[in-house]
Amino acid sequence: MKFTEDHEWLRPEGENVIVVGITEHAAKELGDIVFVELPEVEAMVAAGDEVVVIESVKAASDILAPVDGEIVEVNQKLTENPGLINEDPLGAGWFFKIRVDDLAVLDGFMDEDEYQDMIA
Repeated sequence: MKFTEDHEWLRPEGENVIVVGITEHAAKELGDIVFVELPEVEAMVAAGDEVVVIESVKAASDILAPVDGEIVEVNQKLTENPGLINEDPLGAGWFFKIRVDDLAVLDGFMDEDEYQDMIA
């Protein structure tokens, strides 16, 4: 698993697919999440594009695409139960899966130790 400076986690899954969610730290900072707007499946996104909107009792936040690619699946459970993000941010609370040209793109992101140092 890799991490971004925007508190997203990236986990490779299968051939050239990355699952994206937010870290426990981010979920705690946001507070109780009450609404999630997910991207469209088959949407082509570029790194830095706004792809998810989250609303919590504290604030609204945008989740940016960490890499270029095609959205191949979204977590529909979040539209019915956005609280999954608070309950299980590293598991059931994932946002979307994105297909990339090469998983080597993950090499540019932090590992868990580096991320922990950043948030310390």
